[in-house]
Amino acid sequence: MSFVTAEKIGLAGVIGLDRPKALNALDLSMIRDLTRALDKFESDAEIKRIILRSNHSRAFCAGGDLRRICALTSAGFYDEAELFFQTEYALNLRIATFSKPYISLIDGMCMGGGLGLTVHGHYRIASENAVFAMPETGIGFVPDVGGSYFLPRMPYRAGYWMGLTGARVRNFDAHALGLSTHMSRAVMFDKIFEALCSAKSAPNQVLEEFCGVLGYQTSVLNLVSAIQCFEKPTLCSIRDYLANTKSPEAQHAKDALKSASPRSLQETMTLLRRGANSTLEACLAREFKTVQRAIRHPDLNEGVRAILIDKDHAPHWPSAKVSNSAQKLSICNNNIQPQAAL
Repeated sequence: MSFVTAEKIGLAGVIGLDRPKALNALDLSMIRDLTRALDKFESDAEIKRIILRSNHSRAFCAGGDLRRICALTSAGFYDEAELFFQTEYALNLRIATFSKPYISLIDGMCMGGGLGLTVHGHYRIASENAVFAMPETGIGFVPDVGGSYFLPRMPYRAGYWMGLTGARVRNFDAHALGLSTHMSRAVMFDKIFEALCSAKSAPNQVLEEFCGVLGYQTSVLNLVSAIQCFEKPTLCSIRDYLANTKSPEAQHAKDALKSASPRSLQETMTLLRRGANSTLEACLAREFKTVQRAIRHPDLNEGVRAILIDKDHAPHWPSAKVSNSAQKLSICNNNIQPQAAL
C-alpha cells in the first residue's frame, strides 16, 4: 500500500500525501515514492510544474516517523535507520535543484520533515490553518532536512528561535519570516489548484490572482521584539536575557529551552552557526553525521516516549545528568562543539 499518490492533471504533476492516521508522517516507502514521482514528472515534457499537497484535511505533514526510527534503533538496526535519513536528505536536495516549478499547498500542520518537503521548493502557499515548526529539540533530536541551511537564513534570527525552542509559527508571521511565499484562505485552495493545473501562465502570475499581500501587521512586530535575544552568541546569554524579560513570548521560549534535551540544544546551536555559511549540500552532510550520533543516544528514545508515545510531556533526559559545571562550560562557550559522549 502506498501513502503517496501521483497523477498528471493538465499541466501539473500532482503529488498527494495520503497517510491520515499518522498525520502524513514520512516513512522510507513514502520518501522513495516521492522521489519516483519527481523522476517521472521531470522526464515528462507535458508537465510544466509540480504540485504537492495533502489528500486530507488532518495535516499537511507532521514530519518524519520517529517512532519507527526509535523502533529500529532499539532493535539495533542502525543501518536501516540511517538509510531513511540518507534517502530523505537526497530528496530534500532534489527538491532544491528541481528543474520545474515546485509548488506546495500547505493546509494544516507542517513540521520537521514536512518543512523539508516544502521550504526548498519554489512556491509555498499557506492557508490560515497552516502551522510551521521544527520541534526536534523537544524530543531529543535536531532540526534536520536542511534546517541548518534555511533556519539561520531567516530574518530577525527567527530560525534560531524556531530551531532551539520548537516554536510554532503561522499566518502573517510565517509569511514575514519566509516560511510561506503566498497566503490564501483554505476555501480558495481548490480554485488555486485548478488554476495551477490548467493555466499556461507562470505560477507566480496565477498566485497573484488568488493570494493576499502582506501589509504591516502588529503580530509580526511583536514577534520580532520577542525573539531579538536569539541574536546572542550562546545559549547562556540567550537564557540570561529571557530570564530578565517578562513578556509571554519570552516566558514560552524560556520554558521551551528548559524542557528541551540539553544535548539537542548544544548540537542544534552548532549546526545553525556552521550552517549559516554553508551550502545546502554541506548542511545536509553535516546533519547526517549529527543524526548518526543522535539515533545512538538515549535522549531520542526518551523524548519519543514522553512526547509521542506516553504523551506525559515529562522527559527525563539522560544528557541532563552531566555535571552542572561541564554542561555550563559547553553551552556558554562561544565555540560550541557537539558532545558525542553526553
